[in-house]
Amino acid sequence: MTLEAQSAAIVAQFDYTDDHVNSAVNEFRRQMTEGLEKDGTSLSQIPTYVTGVPNGTEKGLYMAVDLGGTNFRVCSIQLNGDTTFNLTFTKVAIPRKLMVAKTAQELFAFLAKQIELFLQKHHEDHFEQHVRRRMTMSSPDGYKDEHVFRLGFTFSFPVQQVGINKGTLIRWTKGFDIPDAVGKDVCALLQDEIDKLHLPVKVAALVNDTVGTLMARSYSSPGKTGTVLGAIFGTGTNGAYVEKLSNLKKPLSGEYDKTTGEMVINTEWGSFDNQLSVLPNTAWDVALDKASPNPGIQMYEKRVSGMFLGEILRLVIIDLLKDPKVSFFKDENSSSNDWKSTTNIASDSSIYTQWGLDTAIMSVAAADNTPELSTLRGELEKQLGIYSAGLDDAQAFKAIANAIGRRSARLSAVAIAAIVLQTGKLTDSANADEPIDIGVDGSLVEHYPYFRDMIYEALRAIDGIGEEGAKRIRIGIAKDGSGVGAALIALVAAGMEKRLTTADYLGELRSNAKSNKLTVVPEDDAAQD
Repeated sequence: MTLEAQSAAIVAQFDYTDDHVNSAVNEFRRQMTEGLEKDGTSLSQIPTYVTGVPNGTEKGLYMAVDLGGTNFRVCSIQLNGDTTFNLTFTKVAIPRKLMVAKTAQELFAFLAKQIELFLQKHHEDHFEQHVRRRMTMSSPDGYKDEHVFRLGFTFSFPVQQVGINKGTLIRWTKGFDIPDAVGKDVCALLQDEIDKLHLPVKVAALVNDTVGTLMARSYSSPGKTGTVLGAIFGTGTNGAYVEKLSNLKKPLSGEYDKTTGEMVINTEWGSFDNQLSVLPNTAWDVALDKASPNPGIQMYEKRVSGMFLGEILRLVIIDLLKDPKVSFFKDENSSSNDWKSTTNIASDSSIYTQWGLDTAIMSVAAADNTPELSTLRGELEKQLGIYSAGLDDAQAFKAIANAIGRRSARLSAVAIAAIVLQTGKLTDSANADEPIDIGVDGSLVEHYPYFRDMIYEALRAIDGIGEEGAKRIRIGIAKDGSGVGAALIALVAAGMEKRLTTADYLGELRSNAKSNKLTVVPEDDAAQD
């Protein structure tokens, strides 16, 4: 079989047809409903206790911190009330010894110290002014802060959330291992250390970065109905959307604001259809899953996210290289290579190593429309040590890479469509002219050529959406869910405090409006972190 014919046969295996897409949308909606009714389902449908999204008019100065891996970021965000904001942040590395500390206190004391240093450096006057104590009869301690910064805490580890600012750590990942912290409320751990330093900061919200993406988009691109979905299509994939409280049937503990009739749900859709009832499953998908650290789970993510697409492509390439009947990245002599050379693969090429093919080269392949695919061939040499690849080799590589990328985009459309249909916005006559706004973040939607175009192509083919419905769906980039989004969730939490606590506590928040006068501008060094 010729290389062209063999690559065409492989491309066909990655075709996810319109019928497949529609079947998957129906199954996604079924699993959404199931996850709203009980725990232990493929789609976890985790209640976030966030019961509203911003509309762009919010004002105030809020803080956010992000512990997402080996770095810790501290931010202050001034919301200007006109869909704009000013952001200042610092980032520090977490010392390795604290990632495996004996006690949780050691790590969280370090985090609190970074908050103190940030306040002293970036808000010295404000910090000194508001750290002063005043006597009051209403506080058990005889004093309280004149102003308290509300802080959103993005904590990117598995937690069981039981309130907008309460969540117990289930387990550590990403190289952290502090058994003492497991089962404890991570917000309380941080608050305890903040209090020891007498900082005017309250951990107001525990934040999932996907929920933050939804909030950030809703603030910066407001509409009459607000953003309905925040989604990440990058190294991983996940989505959070606004659901009617009446559809949330499973037990929900803790306090939350019931007046909006809505709650943001974190779908954890990476685990959609772990049963593989509607997801595609080629031999290369099977091989990837079997060799992964978590076989049998996150099956949707393994077909959609950037972390896995390059590995799927690598596995296909290896199979082609092993096929003696196909001449792929090998030449009989220089006459069969349009560059009048012979193709060679370096013995230490990363193509032979698991995870050795970066998904970024798929973006290069998609973007290269030069007659000789010279850009792609240059990257094959630079990234993979494949020297003097022939044009037919590059064409086959590009075709297979594009097929894997297109399948990912069409699967992404499945989740988007299911949630759009779930919200009922398309059939709501009261908002017939309003766009259905969706905020997205991640390397695939930002940097993979035509990825959003391929999502729209699939959306137009979905029952209940079609050409006209797809025109109303507005997919836009939402940046910094762990910063701006976390600050906005802290704002929502502050609003909940106003409704759920005493009039005395309201007095503590009186200066929020005054804080709007403070303008924070990014510093050059911070912007480069």
